[in-house]
Amino acid sequence: MRHGVVILPERRWPQAREQWMLAERLGFDHAWTYDQLMWRWLRDEPWFAGVPTLAAAAAVTSRITLGTMVATPTYRHPVTLAKEVMSLEDIARGRFVCGLGAGAGGLDDRVVDPTERTPRQRADRFAEFVEALDRLLTRRNTSFAGEHYAFEDVPVNPGCLTRPRVPFAVAATGPRGMRLAARRADTWVTAGPPGRFDALPYEKTLPDIARQLDRLDAACEATGRDPATLNRLLLTGALVGGVLDSVESYRDAVGRFGELGITDLVVHWPRASFPYQGDPRVLEAVAEEVLHLGRQTAARTPPLTPPPGGDPHDEGEER
Repeated sequence: MRHGVVILPERRWPQAREQWMLAERLGFDHAWTYDQLMWRWLRDEPWFAGVPTLAAAAAVTSRITLGTMVATPTYRHPVTLAKEVMSLEDIARGRFVCGLGAGAGGLDDRVVDPTERTPRQRADRFAEFVEALDRLLTRRNTSFAGEHYAFEDVPVNPGCLTRPRVPFAVAATGPRGMRLAARRADTWVTAGPPGRFDALPYEKTLPDIARQLDRLDAACEATGRDPATLNRLLLTGALVGGVLDSVESYRDAVGRFGELGITDLVVHWPRASFPYQGDPRVLEAVAEEVLHLGRQTAARTPPLTPPPGGDPHDEGEER
């Protein structure tokens, strides 16, 4: 199993820089930040932008994979996002995963676009958003005409280092979103049982996660994809609680979720207060006793991002 951590973009860079560098030193496989204008319970607290934060993190790290958790159509356009993703991946020298989600109609939606959208309308827009972004990142010049997005002859040059493009991690719990993940994603993302606003002890979420994984397998089969080729990432902390209470709970959660088929477990960097309140010393102990020990006794799981390819200038019209 691979191990990841979410670092909220809430600290000024001199402090945040130390967090990102420590995440790499601790041995985490990947580190993420939220691509939001504001975050639920922290609306009035300090909150920096995701893309510049990840660019700065890429410049001070060398091994750890970085990612958005998650970029949405809420205030992103596929053309501008494609340029930012290409640039982030270049700074990180291929160590980047583009996490994507439909958006939940929260604070960011009301600030940028007060239009009320049903879950179906958000799903329609998201499917088109992912399709457009996929085309932009795999072709040298792209035109697109859809219900939500239209653009003509947009260059994305020099393109991604990773072929055919930056990996996508698609967050989805419904059948349509899972089929989209099966078609377009390298990694499927779940935060646990949907429709809740409080965390359950992780052991109580196991049946829900197992059912989600069964539905994901069915979505893969329906789209003709081998389920074994899709990574499965569980984001804990908001709906799945207790994972980072102790080294023992973390080790137990890794074992239980790993048996279900989860390939990547992500926790939040512990904060001094709600949300994601916890003790940073536990995070460091987990790194020492679980992450490092596991890599001494077994072959390391392949990285979430494939090695970069050659120069896209050597390719034809479609990369």
